[in-house]
Amino acid sequence: MGGTAYFIVDKDSTGSPANLLIDAPADDPTLLQFMADRGGVRHWVITHRGASGAAKSLQAALECDVLVQEQEAYLLPDLPQLVTYQDTYALGSHGEILWTPGYSPGSVCVYLAQHGGVLLTGRHLLPNRDGQLQPLRFSKTFHWPRQLRQVERLQTRFTPDTLAYACPAANTGFLRGQRLVKEAYRQLQAINVAQLKDQTALL
Repeated sequence: MGGTAYFIVDKDSTGSPANLLIDAPADDPTLLQFMADRGGVRHWVITHRGASGAAKSLQAALECDVLVQEQEAYLLPDLPQLVTYQDTYALGSHGEILWTPGYSPGSVCVYLAQHGGVLLTGRHLLPNRDGQLQPLRFSKTFHWPRQLRQVERLQTRFTPDTLAYACPAANTGFLRGQRLVKEAYRQLQAINVAQLKDQTALL
């Protein structure tokens, strides 16, 4: 469907499954069984307005909470177990959802502290044709200057010790067979936001 979903196998402090689903895979029995065999899904995080898929049927099959930033909750009317939040939402002791508006009003990234730090970027940051992590402007982009401000916010948030990898929700073909973006901190710091702002001013 032009996007990528992620399934993170995790446990809470009691040892019970606390698995995360990031965005929507195909509503396919084989995929649903794959997740069920690994403890199911506790939280399904939607990172942007186009990532909900067949939300009602998928949630019914998964029987999980759906986490969505409050500005996009209206897109999921009458969905049971819907959890909304404003700026951030804690995912246990080592994970957090970060509101990064711009691509869409409720666009978010998901940060996990494991493995040196993993940032699931939704469509906030995507690989460009050279495989480099960038904010990319599309015809559907909600607010480009706001998106750039959120890039700057992420640049100041992380250090080389807290961010090792990034997992984007689209454009993964530009990673040329790689499953994730390595050296994510370096790539994040290499984004020239000032230059992107100047290009915006010329439009």
